[in-house]
Amino acid sequence: MGTFMDKPPRDPTEQIEQLRGDRRALATLFDQYRDRLRRMVELRLDPRLRARLDASDVVQEAFLDVSRDLDAYLADPKLPPLLWLRLHVGRRLTTLHRQHLGTLMRDVGREISIYHGALPEASSAALASMLLGRHTSPTQAAQRAERMLRVQEALNSLDPIDREVLALRHFEQLGRSEAAQVLGITQEAGAKRYFRALKRLKDVLAGMPGGGEGL
Repeated sequence: MGTFMDKPPRDPTEQIEQLRGDRRALATLFDQYRDRLRRMVELRLDPRLRARLDASDVVQEAFLDVSRDLDAYLADPKLPPLLWLRLHVGRRLTTLHRQHLGTLMRDVGREISIYHGALPEASSAALASMLLGRHTSPTQAAQRAERMLRVQEALNSLDPIDREVLALRHFEQLGRSEAAQVLGITQEAGAKRYFRALKRLKDVLAGMPGGGEGL
C-alpha cells in the first residue's frame, strides 16, 4: 500500500493533512521541493557570497528552521506548504546575508536588484545567467558576455514587479495562484505581467545567435 512517505501528494490540503498525521513526512515533503528551493537561493544569493555559501547548504540549514516551526504552522496554516517552506528558506538566506555582509547589504554596486518588496531579492544577473545557461566554451565566452549584457539590459527595462513575476513563475516554477500570493496581487494581474515580461525577453533574445529557445 502506498504511503505519503513513498509518494507525496501535490494537493496542498492533502499535504497538510499528511503532515498532521505523520511528522516524518516533513522530510519527504521538503525533498520534493528541494530543487526548486535551491533554485530560489541561486537566484537570490548575493554574488559576493557565492564563493562562501553553497545554495544546497542554505536550503539544508532552512530545514532545521522548518522543523522547529512545524507545530505552529499546522496550528494555523495560512500558506500552502511550498510557500511556507519558501518563506523559511528566504528568511535563512536573509540571515546569512546579514551575517556575512552586514552594512554592505545595501551596497548593490552596478547590480539592479529585483522587486524591492521581496526579501531576499533576486538579481537581473542571476536571471540572465539562468536564461543563457552556464556552460560556455572559452571560444564562446565573449559572445556569452555580450548576450548577458543585452539580456540584463532587457530585464532592467522591466518594472521591478514584472521581473519578480518572471523569477517566480519561470525559474521558481510557482503557479499563478502561488506567485500572486507571494506578491500580494491578483492572479490576473500576475499573469498579464508574466506574459508581458516573457514577450519582452523573447523579443531581445530573438535578435541574438540561437534565438530565444530558452524561454
